[in-house]
Amino acid sequence: MGNTCCFLCGCVDQASVGVVERWGRFERLAPPGFHFFNCLAGQCLAGVLSTRIHSLDVRIETKTKDNVFVQLVCSIQYRIVKENADDAFYELANPREQIQAYVFDVVRAIVPRMALDELFEQKGEVAIAVLEELEKVMGAYGYCIEHILMVDIIPDDTVRRAMNEINAAQRLQLASVYKGEAEKVLQVKRAEAEAEAKYLGGVGVARQRQAITDGLRENILEFSHKVSGTSAKEVMDLIMITQYFDTIKDLGNSSKNTTVFIPHGPGHVRDIGDQIRNGLMEASSAQIDQQ
Repeated sequence: MGNTCCFLCGCVDQASVGVVERWGRFERLAPPGFHFFNCLAGQCLAGVLSTRIHSLDVRIETKTKDNVFVQLVCSIQYRIVKENADDAFYELANPREQIQAYVFDVVRAIVPRMALDELFEQKGEVAIAVLEELEKVMGAYGYCIEHILMVDIIPDDTVRRAMNEINAAQRLQLASVYKGEAEKVLQVKRAEAEAEAKYLGGVGVARQRQAITDGLRENILEFSHKVSGTSAKEVMDLIMITQYFDTIKDLGNSSKNTTVFIPHGPGHVRDIGDQIRNGLMEASSAQIDQQ
């Protein structure tokens, strides 16, 4: 605030206001600039107050509703109102301690009604409550509260580690769910692809057999027309002998060293033909019976 002084003249700096007394009693406020004082009449410059914005950081330790001890760092930005600078000069001896006491009182009255998660979400409401209380109280002493910021909320170290572990566990659980869904989709798509491949393979085999059947039928009809006196059975036996020798040839030309034992003799082809023919006749008769 400054001590009492007695000069013939004095200078008040910019962004400041001077307090002028006469015989120890407040007389007027001196704006920035050069001033003359009549010492013989008891005038003097009692003190000079800065009207700049000041910042006060307050650290409060309190407990939340769920019994978690936290430290709140609150930043209060305040200044002196020029028109009421005499109240600020004479009423409060230590305004910083006064502001700090009111911040402690309001924060410790509000925070215990909130859980820790609510405090993080609603820290702006705590700052508004502190601002309203300080404006109401400090305004009577010539101070204006510009802003109040909840700079930081610091829980206990063990609580912070526990919160991080809970968050990590939730994220791992969510990742496991996504991974399971991805594997499920992959298996379904793989099964659909295998089913489609088998279906297309079956269609190909069916078309291949149909083409073979059509080719054999055309060969039999053509051979029967060109060579008179031959029956369809004889033509079928000839074709089967040809297919039999082609099969033996393919087995011999195979690059794999695999030994295959097959019965071979002059009547073996006839036995195979009889077996195929009998199977076709039994299948035809079964279809007729069902009709």
